[in-house]
Amino acid sequence: MNNTMFSPSAAINLSFSPSRYPLKSSCKPTIFSAIGCSSSGAITEASVSVKSSSASKLAATFAAAAVILSTTPSAFAADPYQIYYGTAASAANYGGYGGNSSKKDSAEYIYDVPDGWKERAVSKVEKGTNGTDSEFFNPKKKTEKEYLTYLAGIRQLAPLEVILNNLALSDVNLQDLISSADNVTSKETKKENGQVYYVYEIDGVAAHSLISVTCARNKLYAHFVNAPTPEWNRDKEILRHIHESFQTV
Repeated sequence: MNNTMFSPSAAINLSFSPSRYPLKSSCKPTIFSAIGCSSSGAITEASVSVKSSSASKLAATFAAAAVILSTTPSAFAADPYQIYYGTAASAANYGGYGGNSSKKDSAEYIYDVPDGWKERAVSKVEKGTNGTDSEFFNPKKKTEKEYLTYLAGIRQLAPLEVILNNLALSDVNLQDLISSADNVTSKETKKENGQVYYVYEIDGVAAHSLISVTCARNKLYAHFVNAPTPEWNRDKEILRHIHESFQTV
């Protein structure tokens, strides 16, 4: 957008010199004297017209600028998601909590985390018993969360219905959700590289769950996105996004 510059040399000379412009009757030396003044001292119609025209042009300029500013591309806004790099390290090799910037080169999987969500530190005991590798939650509602579990020594996926039942064996909350669900759907999908993913959606009375499962590196990875029904109804688009962002690398 080209900026409009006001050049002093192009402006109307509004200076007043009594010697050059002698006043008649009661016309006072005002800013309008250089434009027009009647013998009675009133501002002439021509001067009002010029002033009105200038004000209209200035108003139009400001209006145009406001439209341009209001349509600034959203690309300048902060990214609402951060990428998490998971290593799926064994409990014996697991150490430390916190940032994930150093994990990028050794990552085995990735998924998006909504801006503002917090990471929960996973203990070695959890990692060794149920295979939980990472977890993030909404601090405003901690039961709205995403987490990943893995199991080593798995070369390929079992049938769709078998996988979900096996996951529930080590997750009591998942067992309860499935048993009280109004609807459970499952499907098989493939990424561009041909890798197979099982996708499950569990619509329960009190909660909703999205699960994505795949095999790679002789491991089974299961990514969970869970939310109570009110949060699911409110954040459905965000929750589906983070669900679909999971993949192995």
